[in-house]
Amino acid sequence: MHSDKPNLASALVRHLREQISGGAIPPGQKLPSENELIAEHGVSRTVVREAITRLQAEGLVYTRRGAGSFALTPPPPTEPAAQTLVPRTVAERRQLIEYRVGFETEAAAAAASTRTEADLSAMDQALRGFEAAAGNAAVSMSCDFEFHLAVARATGNPYFGQAVQNFGPSMIAMPRGRLDSADAITADRLGSVAAEHRAVRDAIASGDPQMAAAAMRLHLGNSILRLQAEAGARSRNM
Repeated sequence: MHSDKPNLASALVRHLREQISGGAIPPGQKLPSENELIAEHGVSRTVVREAITRLQAEGLVYTRRGAGSFALTPPPPTEPAAQTLVPRTVAERRQLIEYRVGFETEAAAAAASTRTEADLSAMDQALRGFEAAAGNAAVSMSCDFEFHLAVARATGNPYFGQAVQNFGPSMIAMPRGRLDSADAITADRLGSVAAEHRAVRDAIASGDPQMAAAAMRLHLGNSILRLQAEAGARSRNM
């Protein structure tokens, strides 16, 4: 293993992916604990958490708060359609966000009428985690996902929560290149996303469905603009 964190995390991801895909860790079985992975692979806790987050994005791992991480059934290699739900190109990432505008706008509106204090607390916890991530791409993606999952669950409609849960963190459409690099999310981008999340949370807390829907639509619309800007900047640097 190399000494830099991105390569350490990538090596651990490959190892665990092979264990899950090969059946050494069967579906439903709990993965080794953070402490066990740290001791076995000689990596830091941050590296372990980044690796688990990437496996969540691939749909190979599900983490249950307070219980640990569990292996999921790998998508069958003979079914290409199973792979299409993970966005891999800029066009696919845009399509995913456009799809999210439809059901997440409705989810935010419904949540404004049904949310509980526990729901708002879950949103606040995700917001604090996002801000504390200090731009770390993998951690930011995980907290971003947890926020949107909290909004979906606040509707009281299990289908909204199931839709978000089925996508997993990959619905945030974080490009794999950023996950595999040491680059942090810029402070401006981090601040914009945090402010938009806060606006969605506050609109839901206010009990105004139209305001909540508008806040979510604005956030996801801005996500598309950020995606386009990022793609443009990347093409100019190539």
